[in-house]
Amino acid sequence: MWGRNTKNNNIGKPNLRHRLIITIALAVIMAIVVGISFAMMRLRIADMHIIFPLVLGMSAIVIIFMTLWTLGASNRFVRFAKIMRRICIIGLAAGFTVFLVFLGLTISGAHTQEADIDALIVLGAGLRNDAPSLVLQTRLEAAIAYLETREDVPIIVSGGLGLGQNISEAEAMFRYLRARGIDENLIWKEDASTSTYENLNFSRALMEARGIDIENATVAVVSNEFHLFRATHIARNVGICAVGVAAETPGLSLRALYFFREAFALAAQILL
Repeated sequence: MWGRNTKNNNIGKPNLRHRLIITIALAVIMAIVVGISFAMMRLRIADMHIIFPLVLGMSAIVIIFMTLWTLGASNRFVRFAKIMRRICIIGLAAGFTVFLVFLGLTISGAHTQEADIDALIVLGAGLRNDAPSLVLQTRLEAAIAYLETREDVPIIVSGGLGLGQNISEAEAMFRYLRARGIDENLIWKEDASTSTYENLNFSRALMEARGIDIENATVAVVSNEFHLFRATHIARNVGICAVGVAAETPGLSLRALYFFREAFALAAQILL
């Protein structure tokens, strides 16, 4: 009888040990991935300031569920693990609902607003071989189209020097617009920014330095449709009366991916 009880008490120990090994190995992998993401963010690689919190959050969720999965193999903690799993599932459902709300807000701002403007800001979006990336080209073309019926409006091209680049995004945009026939005297370069907040905050300072009465001015902000709600929200936060000009993102799958990413970025901006 005693031997049978001992055998029953030992049931699950190998399973617990195997789960513990798997959980520890996965935690180490997640830590490495988070560390690499953090280093890439510190190096100012494009979009990593948005991707890093997402990687950190997803890693934390995976580790929490793996820990509860491991505890579930122990008779001592099985009830606790079940309760915590239910709590986590409820939390994930609530988080998904919040995500849908922010995705809806992002989609709601994905359109061009017509207005009489005093200046126009084009937000940087990366370079390829010292030339505007395909996404950035769509923004520049959207700016040109918007200004066809608006003469003598200054264009602020905003974007600093990225990792591995020879020229700033602002300089590349300046060259692109000049080649497209835009008067170079109307192109103002803001070449120190490394984020959307800096794009708009530094652009505001540049406009004020050039004599624009920012308190009474209306400024168009050009970005891709997925980014426009957050960009105009930031613009208003730094004191710019902003209207959005939407550039169409090439490729349906790429557009969907960016909308997904942007919903997380908007949530982080507002909630954190």
